[in-house]
Amino acid sequence: MFKFISTGVILFLAACNHQSDNSNRLQQQIDSLKNKLNKTYKPGLGEFMTEIQLHHAKLWFAGKNANWELANFEMGEIRESIDAIQQYCTDRPEIRELPLINPPLDSLKMAITGRNKILFNSSFILLTNTCNNCHQVTKHGFNIIRIPDTPPVTNQVF
Repeated sequence: MFKFISTGVILFLAACNHQSDNSNRLQQQIDSLKNKLNKTYKPGLGEFMTEIQLHHAKLWFAGKNANWELANFEMGEIRESIDAIQQYCTDRPEIRELPLINPPLDSLKMAITGRNKILFNSSFILLTNTCNNCHQVTKHGFNIIRIPDTPPVTNQVF
């Protein structure tokens, strides 16, 4: 009987030791993956804003030329960038002001859907002013956006 109990205790201790080795190995893998994640590239707010600025300019020329399909596409690109900011830039206090952009974007969406050039122009001005107001509120007033006068790229038909 003693041999049976002794064997059971030894097997139990061996299993505990094996489980401890597995736990240590798993923790090392978790730590390694966390380290890799911390070192992966994550675009900053400036990269996203530059992207939005490009789409802002392309949106203007698409609307100005009544290319409503392209205007709608550029609106989608701006919204995607805003979604990405909310996903990847959560540590930035500036993003609290990001919802300011929704009313002008909604107005632009109505103008594009209605193919209404007059509403598009006034909505675009509202969007541009909202961007600048947000820059002021977030202490980035030195970054002034305006309605572009030349296309941002020369190899695209607007």
